[in-house]
Amino acid sequence: MDDTSGGVPAAAADQSTRLTRLISDVTGWLGSFPAILVSISLVTIWFVGGIFVGLANNTYQLVINTGTTIITFLMVFIIQNTQNRDGSAVQAKLDAQSEVLKLIAEKLDIEDDEDLLTRLVGVEDAPADVIDRGQAKVRAAAGKKETDKRAS
Repeated sequence: MDDTSGGVPAAAADQSTRLTRLISDVTGWLGSFPAILVSISLVTIWFVGGIFVGLANNTYQLVINTGTTIITFLMVFIIQNTQNRDGSAVQAKLDAQSEVLKLIAEKLDIEDDEDLLTRLVGVEDAPADVIDRGQAKVRAAAGKKETDKRAS
């Protein structure tokens, strides 16, 4: 298996598109310390400029409000896209781990009553009440196993 720097397989590194790499780069930069300094500088420049123009000037306020609205609108979609991709990637990894744990349990002849290890694979797409019921079953099974351990 070919590795790139950081131990990431080459196949995993090649899955992104130009657009997703651009969005990742943008969100990475926007969350960086230099970006915070730039935003503080812009607010300071806006405030100092407002002192000279008059903070109550309608044209000045319109330009600032329009600019911040556009930036906020774009940022909401950029951040949501990043969170969606991140959540999907984490879920895929968890599903893969659940499947591997099930295979290990089968190989070691460990009883997986009620398919506890794989029952919740894909549950992120289910309604909230289904997720809650699945979570309750897992907690009940974990509590039962803990009680069985203490009894023996």
